[in-house]
Amino acid sequence: MSPHTFRPSRQGHDPIKVSFEFFPPKTAEMEATLWSSIERLAPLGPQFVSGTYGAGGSTRERTHSTVSRLVKETHLKPAAHLTCVAATRGEVNDVVRSYWDAGVRHIVALRGDPIAGIGTVYEPHPGGYDQTCDLVAGIKAIGDFEVSVSAYPEKHPEASSFDADIDALKAKVDAGADRAITQFFFDNDIYLRYLDKVRAKGIDIPIVPGIVPVQNFKQTANFAAKTGASVPSWLAARFDGLDHDVETRKLVAAAVAAEQVLDLVDRGVHEFHFYTMNRADLVYAICHLLGLRDQSQKAAA
Repeated sequence: MSPHTFRPSRQGHDPIKVSFEFFPPKTAEMEATLWSSIERLAPLGPQFVSGTYGAGGSTRERTHSTVSRLVKETHLKPAAHLTCVAATRGEVNDVVRSYWDAGVRHIVALRGDPIAGIGTVYEPHPGGYDQTCDLVAGIKAIGDFEVSVSAYPEKHPEASSFDADIDALKAKVDAGADRAITQFFFDNDIYLRYLDKVRAKGIDIPIVPGIVPVQNFKQTANFAAKTGASVPSWLAARFDGLDHDVETRKLVAAAVAAEQVLDLVDRGVHEFHFYTMNRADLVYAICHLLGLRDQSQKAAA
């Protein structure tokens, strides 16, 4: 997508489906923000909401606490993130079983970032799961979980080639993955070309586009550089001069993300996964433009 290719969404498409990603809070203030965001977005009826998962034990505990609370206190379907990092197979399997016992039936299976950080060499834990495909197979052996995995329209930064990266996705699918969620991207043509390549390899599971509303352009650009996602020059131009103008930046961010998702709808895409950064307002506005409405108000009416 470029800023010149936006076309208004047509009516009469298949229903729009969305899911939301949150990260576990580190402080009481962040926890209040998280649950405020969940309460704001829950009435839109997402397919599921996912909680990210780090290598450290405290992060894992916060993730487990968050998804357990989602099961107990909401009608939302939580999808718990799980990685191979810094744990034996037995330890990971124990986490999987604890999720099942907590009522979680959907796991987002990821290899995870190297312990030393993005850009360093990944080394599997001795006695642990080597790669995501192994983790997917392990999860499926334990319970009848729905399993989502990651996909990279611009290639995983560690993959030796584009074909090798798609082969890695195929291995995850062959192991039992039910859905793939993409790394965020800003050029819709990149996603659609990727979809063609994936389908040509015989991969037929849903490849759901991951959408990140740009809350902070410099922060997003820095993260994109680490993960291999490109940032078009036109996107940088949209945010030029707004470093200290938070309110205008929010308006521009909503407009940019709305252009992207409505263009994708116009091109036949009907399912979206939003990286919320635990902030609801932008995502809520974009979903409104997609035609989603508060289900609780409909029920009351």
